[in-house]
Amino acid sequence: MKYNSQIAIYLFILLSSFLMLPSVHAQDGNPKFVNEFLNIGVGARAHGMFGSVVADVDDITAGFWNPAGLSNIDAPFEISAMHAEWFGSIASYDYLGFGKRLDKEKKSFGSISIIRMGVDNIPNTLNLIGPDGSVNFDNVSTFSVADLAVLFSYARAIGKPGMSIGGSAKIIRRTIGDFGGAWGFGFDLGWQWKKNNLSLGIMAKDITTTFNAWSFNMSEEDKAVFTQTGNEIPVSSTELSLPRLILGGAYKFGKPKLSYLVQANLNISTDGTKAGVFSGDKINIDPTIGLEVGISRKVFIRAGMGNIQSIVNEINTENRSLEFQPNIGLGLNLGRISIDYALANVGEVSGALSSHIVSLKLQLAERVSTATNEEF
Repeated sequence: MKYNSQIAIYLFILLSSFLMLPSVHAQDGNPKFVNEFLNIGVGARAHGMFGSVVADVDDITAGFWNPAGLSNIDAPFEISAMHAEWFGSIASYDYLGFGKRLDKEKKSFGSISIIRMGVDNIPNTLNLIGPDGSVNFDNVSTFSVADLAVLFSYARAIGKPGMSIGGSAKIIRRTIGDFGGAWGFGFDLGWQWKKNNLSLGIMAKDITTTFNAWSFNMSEEDKAVFTQTGNEIPVSSTELSLPRLILGGAYKFGKPKLSYLVQANLNISTDGTKAGVFSGDKINIDPTIGLEVGISRKVFIRAGMGNIQSIVNEINTENRSLEFQPNIGLGLNLGRISIDYALANVGEVSGALSSHIVSLKLQLAERVSTATNEEF
């Protein structure tokens, strides 16, 4: 009874932190879609299963997907990195995560995750044409548009074996060259429970909403060019990321030579979009499904499905069709080193799977003193 009451208490805290928040809107009264780069995800393993890993994630990428899963890392140290390029290699997406076990009882784990998405070497042509109408290409410089996030995560096992909670504090920095930038802050909270072959997870993202405060520094000459070319001069403003709740479940079965892992997520957002398969004016529910087949715990074949939408027929608006996006992936476990690959469609114009995502994970063991036989 005590164990069941503990589960109920933590579930109540997670759910109420999401459901009791008021609907938050931007200054113009409409919700803003900001920090989308933080909805993409890290790790090729997760991408291969379309991000359906909230319930079962147990490596360093849990700092992003569900920080509670960090407590299930066996290694004392773990490092992971990912790189992907989109829009014909115009945009790059990079991730680096590293963490350490914080106690000898193997109950707590801390990590830092760094995520950057950017477009570099963009030509700045504001000064291409001089006041006298002459064209001078020497005045063309370059700048970058980049989104950067640093996540500080902590997880701890609680109650009986199998249950853990965790949280992440996010610092966000967005820049548009030297013209402007924004600072943002937010928090995520996660819960995970595993027993035998069943796993459950809850991830509450941006539980207090995530604030981005923009400021711009443009010269009078730049403003004049914007005015002459019919562009709007940006002004300082605040953007808000609305809360989002993700419910996950996973079931593993089979034998070591051939194992199966089936996972599913329900992404509940408050942006009120109506393209999702289960949508309303205030709530949007997006389901995702993932499958992983393991061969001798060395080779893994993955598939996932998500982005399920009800599309309106352009000719007859009364008719709708159901569309979805598939992802596939492969994994190779070489002991302390794991290499994962995913073929997805992230940030592409066409519906083809053209986003190649590669990630590497390394587990490091603590050194043991032969004299004292103590870890350090």
